[in-house]
Amino acid sequence: MTERRQVYKCEICGNIVEVLHEGQGELVCCGQPMKLFEEKSSDTSVEKHVPFVVWKNGRYLVKVGENVLHPMEEKHYIEWIELIVDGVVHRKTLKPGESPEVTFEIPQGKEIVAREYCNLHGLWVNKL
Repeated sequence: MTERRQVYKCEICGNIVEVLHEGQGELVCCGQPMKLFEEKSSDTSVEKHVPFVVWKNGRYLVKVGENVLHPMEEKHYIEWIELIVDGVVHRKTLKPGESPEVTFEIPQGKEIVAREYCNLHGLWVNKL
């Protein structure tokens, strides 16, 4: 059974999908079950992955790495940063060479969840 907002990846072709509607079936791509990403929430490595969120001047700044930003190289980078505010999803796709930080100009909310996806280390979350 799938759950809303879960993220899955095909280990063969690299397709990544996010569940928008829960269902009983198994997600399959290229003839094989897709891998469910677990949301990781604590860093143990030198490279930081947990999204850091700041509310300032009527907007949210979300960056990957509070003091040292995550690398954004061709082979290792943050593919997207997502901010969920009171159930509404806001997402920015990134490319190598860009900064791993995004400003979202949206109203301040009560329930805040930030997620990011690193092409090498998977899905990371910070629930505020």
